[in-house]
This record gives sequence, C-alpha cells and structure tokens, in this order.
Amino acid sequence: MLSRLTRPRALAVCALPVVALLATAAFAPLPFTLTQPGLTANVLGENRGEPVITISGAPTRKTSGQLRMTTIEATSPDTTVRLGDVIDAWFRTDQAVMPRDSVYPSGQSVREIERFNTRQMKESQDDATEAALNYLDLDGKDVEVTLRLADVGGPSAGLLFSLGIVDKLDGGGSGGDLTGGRTIAGTGTIDPAGKVGAVGGVSLKTQAARRDGATVFLVPKDECGDAKAELPKGLRLIPVTTLKGAVDALDALRTGEGTVPAC
Repeated sequence: MLSRLTRPRALAVCALPVVALLATAAFAPLPFTLTQPGLTANVLGENRGEPVITISGAPTRKTSGQLRMTTIEATSPDTTVRLGDVIDAWFRTDQAVMPRDSVYPSGQSVREIERFNTRQMKESQDDATEAALNYLDLDGKDVEVTLRLADVGGPSAGLLFSLGIVDKLDGGGSGGDLTGGRTIAGTGTIDPAGKVGAVGGVSLKTQAARRDGATVFLVPKDECGDAKAELPKGLRLIPVTTLKGAVDALDALRTGEGTVPAC
C-alpha cells in the first residue's frame, strides 16, 4: 500500500540532503590558505640586532631613508580552513583566500616546506647579490656581500636586496641616496641579469608597506592591476621590470628630473 506525501512533507524530505551537504561543507576542511599583510623590514638597517646587508672588499656609504621588503603572512600548511573562514575573508580587504598549492608545495610536510622556503630565500639572496654587482660592474671575487634576514622565506625580496646593495655601494650614482630620504617599499624576484619577476599577494603587501610608513611602492609591472585593486591612500606605485629600471625610476623621483613610471 502506497501513501502520498503532503507538499510540505515532500519539501522537508527533499531539503534534508541539502541541509546535510551544507552542514558537511561548513565543517569540512578546504584546500585554501588565508593570507594577510605581513612584516616589512628595512634592508638598509638591522634585523634582530644585525645588519641586513654587510659588505666587505669595497667602500660603502652611509645611507638615509629606508628600503623595506614586504611579506604576507599565511596560515600554516597544516591549519584547517573551513567554509566560514573563507566567507569571512572574502569580504575583508585585509585578508585574501589563496589555493593552498599556490602558497605551499603540495605533498610536502611542514618541515619540508620550511626547508624549501629557506632554500628559495638563499637562492634569491645569491641572485640579488650577483644582479647588484653586475649592475655596478664589480667583481664578486673582490666584493663579499652577506645578507641576513631572520624568519623570512621565499624569493620575493630579491629586488629590495639588490637595491639595498646598490645604495650602500653607489647610492643614486651621483652622491645622493637612492631613496632620496624616503621610506620606499616593494617586492619582486630578481635574476642575476637584473630582471624583475612577479610575486604573489601584492595587494596585501601594499597594505603592509603603508602601515609601516612607506610612501612609494615598487611593483613588478605585470602586477600593477593587483596592486591598484586595494591600494592604500598615500602610497605611490612605480612599476619596474629590471633592476636598472628601478634605480632609474628612484633617481628620477629623487632629483625631479626625468619620468617616473606609473601604473
């Protein structure tokens, strides 16, 4: 014998799987990482009581102003991120949701990821040193550069490291500081030839830069759109593609002569 369900009861029965699915989605871990503006560090200054840049084998100059490398902070690879966390971050300008695989190499343990990030930072420092010395026509056999920056991994500080080395050795090329006394921040990878590469989390890094007093931000040219999306008031963007272009832009900004690129 068959009985017919009333319309309200039928709707209730049909809704049960949907409710169960939503409940499961709300509490199930998702393959995302939450990111926010991280620390910044002046590469012309000290970090934990030690100079970030130490140079021997060539005369160095006293600098003014700041060159601040920028970072983002991300939830650790073993942190559980759920639907509620993603929805909350989606509507905030000081957080971003990124696929976990775009932040951390997949299939690796936390320790392996830490070693990977440390290795990337070391390679970035070596490339930054070579790029700066190549730009200044100095021989790496004669000039020794040591870079120290604790608790930071990845390659995105390369451009700022190179600029810091150039400023300590040569400034703007005519006796003045490369910074012009300003607090300048930025991001970007760099290769030994001085080519600047794109990085992630630019819109969050601009927020970190402005929070820590920067008025100018050097950004890889291909990421101008991302940088402009949530640009803090009072922060000027300068797009760059090479170390030479970055130095030329800062020199033009400092002297008021020539054109300063804009996004």
